[in-house]
Amino acid sequence: MKVYGLIGFPLSHSFSKKYFDNKFEKENIKNVSYKNFSIENIKLFPKILNSEKNIKGFNVTSPYKLEIIPFLDKIDIAAKEIGAVNCVKVSFGKLIGYNTDVYGFVESLKKHLNKEVKSALILGTGGAAKAVSYGLKTLDIKHKFVTSKIEKINNSTIHYSNLHSDIIKNNLLIINATPLGIFPNINEKPDISYRYVTSKHILFDLIYNPSETLFLKEGIKRNATSINGYEMLKLQAEKAWEIFNS
Repeated sequence: MKVYGLIGFPLSHSFSKKYFDNKFEKENIKNVSYKNFSIENIKLFPKILNSEKNIKGFNVTSPYKLEIIPFLDKIDIAAKEIGAVNCVKVSFGKLIGYNTDVYGFVESLKKHLNKEVKSALILGTGGAAKAVSYGLKTLDIKHKFVTSKIEKINNSTIHYSNLHSDIIKNNLLIINATPLGIFPNINEKPDISYRYVTSKHILFDLIYNPSETLFLKEGIKRNATSINGYEMLKLQAEKAWEIFNS
């Protein structure tokens, strides 16, 4: 039996196992299984490979999209430029890293864009934020990262405390690439001045559980286009399955 799975911690919020289990049943895909590999430290990763001899591929989620890279034998060009991996194909004992987040993000965002959206803010600087940045480059949308860490401030990064009204008003696309608001911490949200969000804005939250985070609810209040991460997740999962079987 071929084994696929998800590596991350914690995994109580993840949809991947249920999604792939349903996919295998609906599409009558036999002799496969999908497992959650919840590990508290990336150093435990080799044990998974030793215990699962038939593993053919796995997805990678927070907090290991960057930390998984040293364990890989090869990285796809896009994933290397992004600096984050969320999909690994096992081929003849070799681990090959890819990033399907960027595909899922771009394809789920494109239908909502208009000519007024020329610049964006990415809330967060982790692996998901890096994939979003790569995707925005392909769409020719200028952008800056927003961080709470002073040591990460540079020409492409803004601190939350410096998000004055003009910055919010002039960036009509705001993407939450942080875990703020994810279940069970549903009362959290990024610390930005939502009062400057307008009906011209697009708020995109990579979180899918809950379907309406406080971040998105702030956009809905102001008639902004508000998008959660569910479609992005489905698209990246299908792209991962395509890679596993290529």
